[in-house]
Amino acid sequence: MPANQFRRHRKARSKLRELFSRPDNVSAIHYSCESFYDLPDGRSPRITSIAVRNLDTGQTDSFSIHQVAELKGLPLTTQAIEPLYNDLEKDMLAAFYGHLQNHNSQTFLHWNMRDKNYGFQAIEHRYRVLAGTPIVVPDDRKVDLSRLFIDLYGVGYIGHPRLENLLHKNHITLLDFMTGKEEAEAFVVGRYVDLHRSTLRKVDVLCNLASRAYDDKLATLATWREKCGLSWDAISYLAKTHPIYTTLTLVGGAAGAVAGLVKLFKLIF
Repeated sequence: MPANQFRRHRKARSKLRELFSRPDNVSAIHYSCESFYDLPDGRSPRITSIAVRNLDTGQTDSFSIHQVAELKGLPLTTQAIEPLYNDLEKDMLAAFYGHLQNHNSQTFLHWNMRDKNYGFQAIEHRYRVLAGTPIVVPDDRKVDLSRLFIDLYGVGYIGHPRLENLLHKNHITLLDFMTGKEEAEAFVVGRYVDLHRSTLRKVDVLCNLASRAYDDKLATLATWREKCGLSWDAISYLAKTHPIYTTLTLVGGAAGAVAGLVKLFKLIF
């Protein structure tokens, strides 16, 4: 249907307004883990760090393998951490789920955390593997910013990889930011602190990008019409189906239809 993108745009804009109407009740979340592509035995990838940043205050809570190891008096080396990894990971995830329990009304803003490969379900599964009982966040309290931007600006709004390209386009520094491939390589050699820093950086930039989108200041490759969710087909469809246009066409002929279209455009813009 021609108006689909327009509707997706309006819905996405409405969701942004909803999030920023209560920014204290919204947090960005991200995590780093072992590469799920390099596990031929099919086991779940181990998690190394999770960060949660409040959209309003910027207050950030983080949970990481190296911090748990340090609290236990272990050297922060692969040789010391690897033999105890499962135990350390379980303690880290227990702290994370304790945080969720204390913030059980929060909405979570994330980037592609959608399934058991990478997402809330993957974290839940990992904790169950370690004999823990996770807290399941309802789907209506998860907002995928990557999909929201597609709905807001259209599928071609930026090239792949979208997150990195968005940062370049908006002149946001990549300090401490690691790509997924770089994070997987860092995990192999035990660069846990670097992974933690990357995770912290990513929740920071998610809040930054969301704020720019809400202020309508996010730089993208989308055209003006794409940013508005409009096309000539969509405009024609909306005009023909809008009650103002239909009524005035019936009672006032062409002149009334033109006046109706003027009112319609005022409603749209």
